[in-house]
Amino acid sequence: MSALKIKKNELIPKLFWQMEIGADEAILLKPSPQEKMVGLREYFSKLNQNLETETIVGKVSSDSLRSRKSVNGFDSSIGKLKETSTISNVENQLEAVKSLKELRVALELFDGCSLKNTANRLVFSDGNADAKIMIIGEAPGKEEDKIGVPFVGQAGQLLDKMLNSIELDRSQTYITNYIPWRPPGNRTPSQEEIGIFKPFIIRHIQLKKPKFILALGGVSSKALLELETGIVKLRGQFHFKDFGLEQPIPVLPTLHPAYLLRSPAQKKFVFADLVKLKRALLAL
Repeated sequence: MSALKIKKNELIPKLFWQMEIGADEAILLKPSPQEKMVGLREYFSKLNQNLETETIVGKVSSDSLRSRKSVNGFDSSIGKLKETSTISNVENQLEAVKSLKELRVALELFDGCSLKNTANRLVFSDGNADAKIMIIGEAPGKEEDKIGVPFVGQAGQLLDKMLNSIELDRSQTYITNYIPWRPPGNRTPSQEEIGIFKPFIIRHIQLKKPKFILALGGVSSKALLELETGIVKLRGQFHFKDFGLEQPIPVLPTLHPAYLLRSPAQKKFVFADLVKLKRALLAL
């Protein structure tokens, strides 16, 4: 939308409306000179042309590029996955994914969700792939979307402090999100999006094989456990869940760090949950 022929008092409500629907960042590096409304197909065609001519640093991380080059005999499976439209077909194709690197490549090439079109980077994981604890959050935020690493914003800083409170850090845990692409405006993922990425997070768990899963927040907790119970009632108790491995994995739901930033009085409950996790870890 061009502001050249729009008065200020007409433009401001339009900008507020865009903010309400989650359009909190510019897609292009430069203002668009186009003066007329166009259809979605023509718009995205023009957008792709602009993106090809602009320099966007780090759109795909060097690790991802190395991963693509190192995956032998997996190209055909990725190609099929990229064209897949149903969840059952995705599940079948993901059986060909044999490593976390391959899973990352599969997610980068998967075009079955529109979140990829509005996000900057895939946010896959951080921490130690051999750790016994797998932490699963909800979805990336603005800061995570910028650099492609989960939990690096304010909520991530609080998560680090939470782990430190039980003498753990990122090197002793493996951190990811249920949704790998940032929803516009940090909105809550839709049920459709949760369903689309369910096969991917299940495969992620199967490849990681953690001893424990710490589920942060209601979205990830309810989706992983396939329950409708609220996070307040779910938190603080281990739930043994079958993810298709040899044994069920204990899942410990707790409150999300982003929620604790808004409600610091609830930190005491999360600390109790973390102490329970640490005791279970020491009992192995």
